[in-house]
Amino acid sequence: MIQKLNTTEEWQRQDSAHHLHPFTDTNEINALGARIITRAEGVYIWDSEGNRLLDGMAGLWCVNVGYGRRELADAAFRQMQELPYYNTFFKTSTMPATELAAVLAGVTPDGFNHAFFANSGSEANDTVVRMVRHYWNAMGKPDKSVIISRNNAYHGTTMAGASLGGMSYMHAQGGLPIPGIEHIEQPYWYHLGGDLSPEEFGLKAAQALETKIKELGPDKVAAFIGEPVQGAGGVIVPPATYWPEIQRICDEYNILLVADEVICGFGRTGSWFGSDTFGIKPDLMSMAKGLSSGYQPISAVMVHDRVADGLIEKGGAFEHGFTYSGHPVAAAVALANIEILKREKIIETVGADTGPYFQQRLRELVDHPLVGEVRGVGMVAAIEMVKDKKTRTLFDKVGDTGTICRDHCMNNGLIMRATQDSMLASPPLIISTKEIDELVDTFRGCLDATAKDVGIS
Repeated sequence: MIQKLNTTEEWQRQDSAHHLHPFTDTNEINALGARIITRAEGVYIWDSEGNRLLDGMAGLWCVNVGYGRRELADAAFRQMQELPYYNTFFKTSTMPATELAAVLAGVTPDGFNHAFFANSGSEANDTVVRMVRHYWNAMGKPDKSVIISRNNAYHGTTMAGASLGGMSYMHAQGGLPIPGIEHIEQPYWYHLGGDLSPEEFGLKAAQALETKIKELGPDKVAAFIGEPVQGAGGVIVPPATYWPEIQRICDEYNILLVADEVICGFGRTGSWFGSDTFGIKPDLMSMAKGLSSGYQPISAVMVHDRVADGLIEKGGAFEHGFTYSGHPVAAAVALANIEILKREKIIETVGADTGPYFQQRLRELVDHPLVGEVRGVGMVAAIEMVKDKKTRTLFDKVGDTGTICRDHCMNNGLIMRATQDSMLASPPLIISTKEIDELVDTFRGCLDATAKDVGIS
């Protein structure tokens, strides 16, 4: 018989005894005790001690339609009663998976008419690696296999996903990156731009791709992958000159362009996809998170006709897939989620109303002595804290100030994420202007407390 747990301490003891957390020092969390989250509604979550917190990160960038959506629970319940599971292997499909593929073809940019389903952003990007290489092999160019990504990019944690990502601390574990993955400079003007204007630096950062292609040989390079906005790397919004130059280079050298839409997709930037916001014309798009607003694990790779036609006509069987590819319950929830986004015009509201208001309110923080830059688009942003804002000088121990500020936020009922010394915000897309005011006003108080702690006035 399973013992009923009643107190926070009992839950924490059980968690410490049996649960290994992702991206976590187990000794550290066991010493502190995990925060036990018990329920959620709208943009708020509650813990086992009854504390209410405004979730400024929408879970992990994913709860786009907010918490407590009965329609999504009902969609899962109905599908579980009718067909709780069947696979999409062996010349078989299910109605939810088939319908979702068609619906995705309708909301993605023109030319995207085929979907391959997986369960997470990491799996979607693993699929990208295999699909890109399979495509070029089918086209009679098996040596065209290298994929170029960027330093500080995040594309997941699986062997291929973490290799595509450009985070050295992840590469230090597990013998990464795998062969055939290369990295170039990221378009992070605030840290790397020096004396260049953002526009000049955007071109410089993009042209690093052309340099790398020439170094490796265009006949060896299969694809370039990039997030429209680098999310976990610190919400790096590229200068306006960046993506047009990347597009030119990919087109000129016959390199597939992959847009990682795992965070940006389904309204985060104020358009359906980050590719829409930045005018990118990708060949493949990986997506997850907002696809079901996190209510069920599901992801997809959308494949443009110019790639899909070659795969279908010349590729034969694509020997890849997952037990839960196109899971009927996850697909049903994703369909209901997309219907909510459409019916309530959530993405249009972010694009025209709440997104601009969110960015405006956050940019009021640039007057704070600790804030060097505020950057963002739509409903995603970063507030970068620096030692000297006039010279863009970072703190001596990068990351300590971010941790201090994150803890002040948590202690004051606000969840924000610290990446180095940038504080990241990515709230549910349904956040109201009143709740945005609460987020920004609370955060300003946390900045004040952090500045006092680090001796900035």
